[in-house]
Amino acid sequence: MERIHIRDLNLRCIIGVFPEERKDRQDIVINITLDCAFGEAASTDRLEDTVDYKSITKRIIALVEESEFQLLESLVDRVCEICLAAPGVHRASVCIDKPGALRFARSVAVEIARERP
Repeated sequence: MERIHIRDLNLRCIIGVFPEERKDRQDIVINITLDCAFGEAASTDRLEDTVDYKSITKRIIALVEESEFQLLESLVDRVCEICLAAPGVHRASVCIDKPGALRFARSVAVEIARERP
């Protein structure tokens, strides 16, 4: 199985349960690993034969920028759903960091890994 990594996708959204978190957009950092087979694409050099990670990323950006989640757990689940809906993706691992969520910690992260049924 081959993998595609989308690293350090920096976005801003409303995320959190406390009133002060619901006022302004906060930074989040998304890291994604997509398990897929791109052996054919390696030999044909055609986008049609691999996972279109640009279109996946565009869908994730739209979700995040238009959303107002309370929990990172909910957001990471929805991002994973987008990844698994893409043709050719067999398994997705998504980790979302929320920098500054805790005093004295660089960030808090939530991670999920799911396979296509």
